[in-house]
Amino acid sequence: MAQRFEFRLTATDGKARSGVISTPRGDIRTPAFMPVGTAGTVKAMLPGSVRATGADILLGNTYHLMLRPTAERIAHLGGLHRFMNWDRPILTDSGGFQVMSLAALRKLTEDGVTFKSHIDGSSHSLSPERSMEIQRLLGSDIVMCFDECPALPATDAEVATSMRLSMRWAQRSRDAFGDRPGHALFGIMQGGVTRDLREESAAALRDIGFDGYAVGGLAVGEGQEAMFGVLDYAPGFLPEDRPRYLMGVGKPDDIVGAVERGIDMMDCVLPSRSGRTGQGWTPRGQVNLRNARHKDDPRPLVEGCGCPACQGYSRAYLHHVIKSDEIIGSMLLTWHNLHYYQDLMQGLRDAVEAGRLAAFVAAFHALRAQGDIETV
Repeated sequence: MAQRFEFRLTATDGKARSGVISTPRGDIRTPAFMPVGTAGTVKAMLPGSVRATGADILLGNTYHLMLRPTAERIAHLGGLHRFMNWDRPILTDSGGFQVMSLAALRKLTEDGVTFKSHIDGSSHSLSPERSMEIQRLLGSDIVMCFDECPALPATDAEVATSMRLSMRWAQRSRDAFGDRPGHALFGIMQGGVTRDLREESAAALRDIGFDGYAVGGLAVGEGQEAMFGVLDYAPGFLPEDRPRYLMGVGKPDDIVGAVERGIDMMDCVLPSRSGRTGQGWTPRGQVNLRNARHKDDPRPLVEGCGCPACQGYSRAYLHHVIKSDEIIGSMLLTWHNLHYYQDLMQGLRDAVEAGRLAAFVAAFHALRAQGDIETV
């Protein structure tokens, strides 16, 4: 097993890339989708079950964990990996995005952000230095710089001011992170949907130097067309020999489009959140298992799917337990959705390695265009 953080490209197909990120806690195959374990758990899933879907890495949330149970308590109990019983790599976000969503409860200065907890109203502060400290206490394998992420739409002037603040915070994050062999620090590109600002941000990050680079500030209200417009050029501003991470994305067609444009890593709460609300992701799109049309359907959610929900249960049963608010409904659909996402990532990796990504993408979109036709 690797003793330090390394990234190796194994194939390209157009702008799309496949590769391997090596860490002391194991390899991460790219393109990679990271299930989100916001508060030290992927909701409705055991860690071993998450791993069984094909996930190589999880994402944890600095903001939520610093509030409850606190980073200090987790460190005292052996770190986040031991605390949540996950021995593979963990990436933690910086807390910046969550604090952004507390616009009415926060105060932003050059030093950092002060805010009130959404849990109990208590006052807290986050700065680049404190974010690095929290992520060190958690034991994160991949640490994210502390940044400020403006909600879109916003004026170019507002985005530029925010981006330049984030670049100053990126330098402070780099300084506070220090030298931690086996751990990686990722910088976060900002700049909204403005090419010149994205290029300026990427240049600042390259000058500082990071182990990987994220494309931040997307999937925050700009829409898929605008997001893809940025991804048509933004990954090319980043070093080719470092992983590229698109934060907070997304739906399956977002993921496919991002991989086509050179993205290596993604995360999103969608597969687990959908599972808790009766939504199942399939190659033909999203299926609402609450709908009455499923109540007498003996077929699995997806024919040939290897997940426990499809191997052992019918659409009729899934409909029943979801309508009855039984916990097993959330468990089975979440497992299925995560399995589907990881199958999609494996398909993308295989297609890039074989030089047939265009055919894979065409087949992906053709199936989705048909919809869930068997039950219409």
